[in-house]
Amino acid sequence: MTRGKRVQTAELEVRLLREGIIESRHLVQAAVADNRGRVLSVAGSAETASFVRSSLKPFQAMAVTSTGTLERFGLSDRDLAIMCSSHRGTIEQVRQVFNILWRCDVDPSMLQCPIPDGKRSPLEHNCSGKHAGMLAVCRQLGYPTSDYLQRNHPVQTLILSKVSELLRMPAAEFISAHDDCGAPTYFMQLGQMATLFAQLASGSSLDLERIVRAMTHHPILVAGEGEFDTEVMRLSEGALVSKSGAEGIQCIGRVGEGMGLAIKVMDGAKRAKYAVAVHLLKQIGWVTPAIAETLTERYLTLGNFKRLDVQGDLTVV
Repeated sequence: MTRGKRVQTAELEVRLLREGIIESRHLVQAAVADNRGRVLSVAGSAETASFVRSSLKPFQAMAVTSTGTLERFGLSDRDLAIMCSSHRGTIEQVRQVFNILWRCDVDPSMLQCPIPDGKRSPLEHNCSGKHAGMLAVCRQLGYPTSDYLQRNHPVQTLILSKVSELLRMPAAEFISAHDDCGAPTYFMQLGQMATLFAQLASGSSLDLERIVRAMTHHPILVAGEGEFDTEVMRLSEGALVSKSGAEGIQCIGRVGEGMGLAIKVMDGAKRAKYAVAVHLLKQIGWVTPAIAETLTERYLTLGNFKRLDVQGDLTVV
């Protein structure tokens, strides 16, 4: 990532209005970058750092697209989409995860993601597709499967090397921690997250291009009916690739143009990141007025008496 002088601008503020009266506030920071790592615009600071959480999933899937795993086991774009997903555990989604394991001759009991409360199988965990992809790579490359979530496991080293290459920084400089599902996630700046999604959307890598195609052609598998990522990709008809992360992380890439947007809600509120994403997509012209209106109705209107209001804009740097 290109490093220039530190730029600090006003944060965005999301206000929850109840019949026009402010009830709650959320502070939000955001950055737009290109696929060369140049920060183009910012609200707050592009150097604000957080764990990337599930927004990392498309890049974890590079371990699958770059090793011949898809071809060896006859895996489809639907399988690749579910590897990138934070799904809701619907029958369709769970069956897709099972399909990956079945084709790779992996028993579902080998999944090390937790069994969600009230569920019966790790297949129903929202990260099970990612885990199935990691196990598929282990089968392809002959890696052990019992400890595939450990930071020093070959599949995790491979994933980190892919992220390291995209950001042009040594793998040893990354700070990692275990995500809630047990897999490593990485601590990085907003500008770096935006750069990753600019790379994802740039079309310059066949491995990433296939991931984008899988996600945008099968958005229902990436999240679920009514979920933000699914609706953004569906409404934009593949012009945007979108992936949420926990604790207020939202990342979006503009397909074919090598630009990425990264958002962090400082208190982690999910509702605020969707409100800011819609607000900024309108500001930077990545969605049509009709799409913006539809997204506003779905994610900024919270019933008859409540709505979200976003104050502030990105500043060009």
